[in-house]
Amino acid sequence: MSEKITLDINSPPVQYLCKKDKRLAKVISMVGPITYSPHTDDPYAFLVHEIIEQMLSAKVASKIYERLESICGGNITPNTIDSLSDADIKSIGTADTKVAYIRHLTNAVISGELNFEEICEASDEAALNKLTSFRGIGNWTAKMYLLFVLNRPDILPFEDVAFQQAFEWVYKSPDRSKETIIKRCRKWKPYSSVAARYMYRALDLGFTRSEFHLYK
Repeated sequence: MSEKITLDINSPPVQYLCKKDKRLAKVISMVGPITYSPHTDDPYAFLVHEIIEQMLSAKVASKIYERLESICGGNITPNTIDSLSDADIKSIGTADTKVAYIRHLTNAVISGELNFEEICEASDEAALNKLTSFRGIGNWTAKMYLLFVLNRPDILPFEDVAFQQAFEWVYKSPDRSKETIIKRCRKWKPYSSVAARYMYRALDLGFTRSEFHLYK
């Protein structure tokens, strides 16, 4: 099992972020402590899930992934997926392109072309470049992997719609462009991932449904 990690006001990265960004500090105070476990035990299954979730809502993707788990006997591994036909995978409700992406990923892992231990030891840039060299894994999917599996500390997921929603809420900015987010969030370095986790949690807790007030 992956170790549990807790972020709270006593965590050095959190203290750093609170000093650097007063708006993020307010979000952190609203959210409170965060406890999570990186997905280190199932990197392959994580990527399969992210491929399924591309261009879908989390709710719809979760249902499709559950169907895949069911036909895999509850254990999504390269071998269980390899034993399925393309028709089997498509039957869960996913598109032909995603079936091809999952098949390509599976073959890459089985052949050793994609080695998760090597990805773990690589720099952020090298890991992103390696992951995105495979069909079906773009910048968004690769960044989700570095953030939620490898627990890299300085990943800014500006491509992610959920993150963009939280960004717009906190900074009252309808401009969600890559350039604007990078400029506004530059102060988070080298703990962009920690900040992103708080933004995601604020969204999950429903805070973004009400107007953000810095001093209220």
